[in-house]
Amino acid sequence: MSLSHSVLAVNDDLPIRTGAKVHSGKVRSVYWLTEQDSRRLIALKGYDVPDDTPLAVMIISDRISAFDCVWHAQGGLNGVPGKGAALNAISNHWFSLFKQSGLADSHILDVPHPFVWIVQKAQPVMIEAIGRNYITGSMWRAYAAGEREFCGIQLPEGLQKDSKLDELLITPSTKGVLKGIPGVQEADDANISRQSIIDNYSAFGFKKREDVALYEKLLKQGFDVIANALQQIDQIFVDTKFEFGYVKDRQGTDKLIYMDEVGTPDSSRIWDGQAYRQQQIVENSKEGFRQYLLNYFPDPDILLNKNRMAERFALAQNNALPVQALMDISSTYTGIAGRITGKPLKMADNPRQEIIDVLAQQYQLITTS
Repeated sequence: MSLSHSVLAVNDDLPIRTGAKVHSGKVRSVYWLTEQDSRRLIALKGYDVPDDTPLAVMIISDRISAFDCVWHAQGGLNGVPGKGAALNAISNHWFSLFKQSGLADSHILDVPHPFVWIVQKAQPVMIEAIGRNYITGSMWRAYAAGEREFCGIQLPEGLQKDSKLDELLITPSTKGVLKGIPGVQEADDANISRQSIIDNYSAFGFKKREDVALYEKLLKQGFDVIANALQQIDQIFVDTKFEFGYVKDRQGTDKLIYMDEVGTPDSSRIWDGQAYRQQQIVENSKEGFRQYLLNYFPDPDILLNKNRMAERFALAQNNALPVQALMDISSTYTGIAGRITGKPLKMADNPRQEIIDVLAQQYQLITTS
């Protein structure tokens, strides 16, 4: 089996019986099931949701995105071996730990395969909730340029690059383009203040004002759970993105849950503890790949300047990276997944066929036409 066959690069064309158009993002594709299949699975598997809850099959890919582009390598390698399974395994581990710690549920109901989640329909909160424990990345660049206020939070003078902050900072940004909210820029990833969220909680998707405090509590508690677990394997949880949403339990009661993925190398910065104590930064996250791209191309401004998006997309489309660049990411992702979960990551020889087989045999969701 060739290396490219072991990678799931295209994940929106599987023969899964659906009730709506497949939604495909940079990494995941979502197959909304028919009402009949949703009801059948809820009854068959005993999921803790109302009988009429819409379900979806969410399939991760091995695609690698950075700077809003999807990248590929020479020899037809269009993804990173093991990346999708690593992200799901890490998220599954943290979601399970959150539940054990009495925090909140996630949208995931079932894990049929390392690449697959069965999820319930959730109503997303339109906030990307960023928790920062160290000053680095975009926050450091802005701080070094003289900015001292971030999302309504005032930072002190004299901070050093990559240093630990006195407390965990929550620096939220918009998820998508939100229109008509006073003082909020109509742009994706626009920084927003806590006060703005409280004043306009409904516009951001919260069902009641008190849930703003609840999301902050869940973010801080979730961050602490992950940070403490990573400390046990001498890794530093630097910053991360959380997403939240609402689902209904079997009684039809709304509850705020964790959504998307959590604590992964895609959504977080994770540093090696031993290297940090020696004043070095060793990334166990996608940040290492971002730095590789900035060093690889002669004009890194294309990757950093949002006014040059057309050039950036062309750069990603027209340049096949060295295979080793993607294999290095594979080592990083599969390595940190093994350390976090405590067991080696099981690599798939042919993930596409494995997914089809399990969804056909155990869930009867594959069309036969």
